[in-house]
Amino acid sequence: MTKLLFRQPDRLPQIATLITTVLLACCACQARADRPNILWIYVDDMSDWMGCYGDTVAETPHIDSLADGGVMFTRAYMPAPVCSTTRSALITGTMQTTHGLHQHRTMIKKPLPDGVVTVPELFRDAGYLTFNEAKDDYNFARDRDILYSPDFNRPSRKQVNSHMIGRDVSWLKQLQGKPFFGQIQLKGGKIEGETGSKYPAPSRVTEDQVTVPPQYPDHPVFRNAIARHYEQIAETDAQVGAILSALKQYGLWDNTAVFFFTDHGSPLPRAKQFLYEDGTKVPLVVHWPSGTDRIARRGQTRSDLVSGIDITTTSLGLAGIDIPAFMEGRDLFADDFQPRRYVISARDRMGNAIDRIRTVRSGNFRYIRNYKTDRALYQPQYRENYATFTTLRKLLAAGKLSPLQASYYDAEHRPEEELYDLRTDPHQTINLAMKTEYDSVLKEHRRQLQRWQDATDDKGRYPESRESLRLVFKSSAGRCVSPEYDFLKPESTK
Repeated sequence: MTKLLFRQPDRLPQIATLITTVLLACCACQARADRPNILWIYVDDMSDWMGCYGDTVAETPHIDSLADGGVMFTRAYMPAPVCSTTRSALITGTMQTTHGLHQHRTMIKKPLPDGVVTVPELFRDAGYLTFNEAKDDYNFARDRDILYSPDFNRPSRKQVNSHMIGRDVSWLKQLQGKPFFGQIQLKGGKIEGETGSKYPAPSRVTEDQVTVPPQYPDHPVFRNAIARHYEQIAETDAQVGAILSALKQYGLWDNTAVFFFTDHGSPLPRAKQFLYEDGTKVPLVVHWPSGTDRIARRGQTRSDLVSGIDITTTSLGLAGIDIPAFMEGRDLFADDFQPRRYVISARDRMGNAIDRIRTVRSGNFRYIRNYKTDRALYQPQYRENYATFTTLRKLLAAGKLSPLQASYYDAEHRPEEELYDLRTDPHQTINLAMKTEYDSVLKEHRRQLQRWQDATDDKGRYPESRESLRLVFKSSAGRCVSPEYDFLKPESTK
């Protein structure tokens, strides 16, 4: 056939066009192989109580298999212990405190600073289709049509506070043949039945199977809450299994890098919203296509200190997209990767509860700096009616809490600094900040925190505007105890 074509000089232009088309197609195939799809399986409110992390109470075969075939990070920490601030950080690859995205929830959402763009935009510029199913919850104003591809037929991508429902992911089929960066949001540990004396009864994990850590009372409500979290982890694992099966069924698995992680820890009182291990430590598993050669052997476990914003830059790195200079994350699989010595996390306003806390996680220690020592750690806010919180208050009134458990409601003796040795005190129950033998450790962590604050101009150092506080006060129907709201209250109620 080829000889016949070359005997016809008038067909040479068509032959040249055909050869060019084939070569371009081959190059496109090679480009797709070198630049994989990126999928974030992004889970709400969930700790790393999974088999691959050494916890066998709940069965997690699908997450475990993902870890067996990829890389599991055992010391990954989010920039914040709550949804909107963490999500704002990851989608920009910067700490939420750098650009004023640190208040949960931001009442006056402003555009991002000039030159700062989101990860989906970078992928779109590189020729990727982008989508989000479905929650995003960002503390800035940005048209979602800029972030997500208009030709991806998922109406739920417009939603900002929902999750993928159930296990039907047949819609992934439309991604065949299209390079993509996508996010699938799972409900994870979001609590159903948040009010009343108990959570719904779990069916896969019994309350006598769980261990109650010392920061909580060993009470039926807490046993129920912990068992329920295991139940939610097992259901999340089933959803992950459905996603992985669909990727394989539709021919997407072999060219998709999957990142599995959560936005912060469980909804238990000292986890979500707070800067202890329980609130900031998350599972992080990365599984990559067989043709990707930038990563070490499969089944690897890494103990590097990782910040959630490193997920952002690593995703760009795997896709061969240049990492912008404004981003603060590190590419975990880069040839010149330098492990972190410290990871910073931050807590600021949580709903209507105004606070400012910073933490430094090093190899063996967690340092916490409390800036608002005039108030209790637990201030009234939107979680007040959770069963665990109502139980804590009842036990506090009855004098049935340990000194540690009662200390969270103590507005007079909140320490300015906390220091915990995680090797001997994994639940962070013994504050070492006042012990002279730890002076050098304390000073080093103080110094690291100060360096970070100065280098990034930590915006939590500046008061929130009165206009914003007025909107928070109004949205909370005036149920605000932080003194920053006093200018809005009648003199008789201050």
